[in-house]
Amino acid sequence: MKRNNLFQQWLQLVLPWLAILILLIAWEVGVRWSGIEKWILPAPSEVIKSFASMQNTLYGHIWQTLIEAVLGLCIALVVGVLTAIVVDTSIYIRRMIYPLLVISQTIPIIALAPLFIIWFGFGILPKVMVVSLVCFFPIAMNLSEGLKLVDRDMQKLMQSLGATRWQVFKKLKLPSAMPFFFSGLKIAGTYSVMGAVIGEWLGASKGLGILLTRSSQSFLTERVFATIIVIVLLSLAIFFLIELIGRMTMAWHFKQQQSISRGE
Repeated sequence: MKRNNLFQQWLQLVLPWLAILILLIAWEVGVRWSGIEKWILPAPSEVIKSFASMQNTLYGHIWQTLIEAVLGLCIALVVGVLTAIVVDTSIYIRRMIYPLLVISQTIPIIALAPLFIIWFGFGILPKVMVVSLVCFFPIAMNLSEGLKLVDRDMQKLMQSLGATRWQVFKKLKLPSAMPFFFSGLKIAGTYSVMGAVIGEWLGASKGLGILLTRSSQSFLTERVFATIIVIVLLSLAIFFLIELIGRMTMAWHFKQQQSISRGE
């Protein structure tokens, strides 16, 4: 039984990388066999070579985008958590604020970004605001839903035993909502880099967004692919960091999930 579990875990780890390797080999062979121009579709080997030529400037762009993404995510985290807590305090507040949260996501970020540039200039502030707006919704909505779906019988039991509203929130609601919170935070974390890049598209002197724009305008397609890979890696790094924090914070939850999967 243990050998089967280890084999399944090994397959889960290896199969995605095997699929990526097969895709890269097919891409390389297909480009070289067809003789397609590299400014249309570069081979993976050309993309790798472009990293060497970008090393002098790449790290500065990465650092700028990362700062914008982290700052925006932190602001969205604070505002999103506070909003979810306020929404949970009253059914009337929920009915008043909930539609506004949904409406805020119907406005395209690419349409708001130019307004932020007009109002706040070309500095770091408009990029951080774009990131905050992108990341706010999944955090606020997931935590709000988590607080809403708490076990009502358990809540009534605690209240009947004389627990205060704060004690119910601290001992019952917050632990129950943590899986929802981290699910929303992981989504927001992956969106944060994308939000920073969108903000940089419309006006910046440094960042992966402006590097992407300059490379595409110069028909340096291999640099475009290289920059996209960096953006993906940054997003994954933030995602796995949040996943690690979640596993450290909610060790009880993951142990419970493992027990359920094993049928215990």
